[in-house]
Amino acid sequence: MQDTVEQSLYQRLGGYDAIAAATDELLSRLLADPQLGGYWKGASLDNQRTARQRIVDFMTEAAGGPAYYTGRDMRLSHAGMHISESDWEVFMEHSRGTLAHFAVPERETQDVLDFFSSLKGDIVEA
Repeated sequence: MQDTVEQSLYQRLGGYDAIAAATDELLSRLLADPQLGGYWKGASLDNQRTARQRIVDFMTEAAGGPAYYTGRDMRLSHAGMHISESDWEVFMEHSRGTLAHFAVPERETQDVLDFFSSLKGDIVEA
């Protein structure tokens, strides 16, 4: 009898390049969104690139991949931004759309959305 080891979410999503591509797609959707795009108003290109890399590292580590997230925790990172329930719903819609764009299988899609949902209490303030 052979032992089978469950692949990590990182592996099931396709690894670093897949997470980076999904992050880029999601960020482009968020920046273009009339409700959410203002959260990046005034951020320099360098700040945007740094934030993008932090998101990739955060997601890679959270999914079981070989990255070490060095940013602040989610509560501190989003404190004072006044992210509302409505903002959260728009973010989740864009997240679902991004996963569908890359034809991520249902199980992995649900795992990612469940992970995002676990962060909601630290992100939504208003």
